[in-house]
Amino acid sequence: MLGKGKLLGGFAVGVVTVLAVEVATGVVDAPPSTTVVAGVAQPVPAAGRAPGGAPTSAPPATTPPSSPSSPPPPTTSAAAPAAETPRVAAPQEPGTVRLPGGGTATLVRKDLGPNAELPIPADLGQATWWGAELDAAGGASVFAGHVNWRGATGPFAELWTDRIGGMVSIVDSTGKAWRYRVSQLVTVHKNDLPARAADLFGQSGPHRVVLVTCGGRWVGGSDGYEENRVVIADPA
Repeated sequence: MLGKGKLLGGFAVGVVTVLAVEVATGVVDAPPSTTVVAGVAQPVPAAGRAPGGAPTSAPPATTPPSSPSSPPPPTTSAAAPAAETPRVAAPQEPGTVRLPGGGTATLVRKDLGPNAELPIPADLGQATWWGAELDAAGGASVFAGHVNWRGATGPFAELWTDRIGGMVSIVDSTGKAWRYRVSQLVTVHKNDLPARAADLFGQSGPHRVVLVTCGGRWVGGSDGYEENRVVIADPA
C-alpha cells in the first residue's frame, strides 16, 4: 500500500498532468493565479465599458391636426408582452454531478494509477471520482473533469465562473441525491499544486466535495494549461 504522503504527492502530479490534454484551440481564459476565496464571492472580471456620454432622448411624437371633416385617427392598444415560460431543469440522472451553472457530468469511480496518478476521464462529459464516498464522515470526494477537448467546452469549464454559495448536486448510482454548497474557490499555479495536495485533496478533515479542472494560459508541453481551478463544496 502506498504511504499517504506518496499517494497524495502522486495524486497532485496526476492532476497536474492528466487534465492537460485539451488542445490549444480550446483555450479558456481564466482569472489570475493563486487566488483563494472563502466566504465571499470572487469578483467577475470587468466587462468592456460602453462608450461614454448620456443616451440621447428620442424627440416627442407629434400627431398632425385632423380636419373637422376627417374622422379621428384610429386608436390601437399596445399588445401585452408574452409571458416568459420558466425554464425547468431536466431531472438529474443517477451517477452524475451537476454544477451550480447546470453543467452535468457522468461520474466514473477510479482508483489511483500505478504511479499514484488520478486517471483522466475518457470523455468530455465524464468526471473521474477519487477519494471519499459521499456518505463518509470525513475526507475529500475529488471529481476531476476536462475544461475542454478538441475545441468543445466541457461542463467543468464553469468552475472558472462559479461563485460562493452555489449548489452542487450529486445523484449516486442508487438514485439518492446529495447536495453541497460552494465554500471556497481556489486558483493555483500547477507548480504550486503538489505542495497543496494534502490540504486540498487529503482524506482527513471534514467531508467535502472537491471539483478540479485546468485553465488559464496555454503553455503546452506536459503541463498544457498553466493553472488549476479547485472548487470546494461542503454538505448543505
